[in-house]
This record gives sequence, structure tokens and C-alpha cells, in this order.
Amino acid sequence: MDQKNTFDTPTTARLHRAEYGAALALATGLFVAHWGEVRWLPALVLFTYIDIIGYIPGALAFKRSPDGQIPKAYYVLYNTMHSALTMGLVVALWAWLVRPEWALLVVPIHMCIDRAIFGNQLKPFAVPFEPHRLPAFDALLRSLKPGPVPVHRPEPTPVAVAPGHHEARAR
Repeated sequence: MDQKNTFDTPTTARLHRAEYGAALALATGLFVAHWGEVRWLPALVLFTYIDIIGYIPGALAFKRSPDGQIPKAYYVLYNTMHSALTMGLVVALWAWLVRPEWALLVVPIHMCIDRAIFGNQLKPFAVPFEPHRLPAFDALLRSLKPGPVPVHRPEPTPVAVAPGHHEARAR
């Protein structure tokens, strides 16, 4: 919601998804407009490597875990492969080392599908790898009241000023 309260209410989550939905529409529109120019093997590789490396191993580990606890390495893999920074680096390197091409659009399309359609974001260590509603989050949402929240600010501490300080500035 903000830099001091890094969680989303259902409304802000829907707004984030809508923004990614707009980006998905743009990238998909460009991809479809250049359908005949797309090299399909690179498009398939670029679309699937993200989940083959970043999602499937963690999902399998989570499914096999009796208590849902899995090593943090799976979260790091997911977050690395699903990061816009990593995806941008992959696209830039591909364009530089191979060539710029329309198949590269599948990378932002993948991210936008995950964010807009599935609602996936980067995974914090403190939540299950696969989405499960936490009772603490439900309690937090119930405690939030619509409308502005009053901010409790401490009283300012008086600052001691050396005698003659203001006079010296005036000269």
C-alpha cells in the first residue's frame, strides 16, 4: 500500500492487476500484430524457461512437503526468475547476443499473465510457497477501517539554541 506498509488490500491488489492487465493487452497486441514474424522455438523457450526454473521446482517441493515448509532457495529461484529485472536482462542479452525479435514479447507477456490473471507477485519467505490465506492477514483486513487513518505523531523536541546564535545570522 505504501513504503511503510508493504501489503495490499483487496482493492489495491485489483488495481495492480489491472495495470498489469493493460500491459498484457499491449504486449499481446504487438505479438499478434507480428504473428507471422515470430520465431516459435525461441518464443516457446523464452516463455517456459521462467516457470521451468523458477516455479515448477518449488511447486513440486511444496506439494511433497507434509507441512508446507520448503527451503528458501525455492523462493529465491521463483523471485529471481519472475523479477522484471531478470526478465529485462534476459531480453536485453538475447537482443544483443542473438537479435532483437518479436518472440521476446513472450517474456513480458508471461510476467503480465502471472500478475494480471493469476495475481502472482514475488514470494516473501513468510508466506506459503503456494497461495493460502493466512489467518493473521484476515485479522488485519478486518481491523482496517475505510477512510483515512489518523497518524499519531510525537510532539517535536525543543532544540536548544546557543546564546547569540540568531544575532550572528542577522548580521
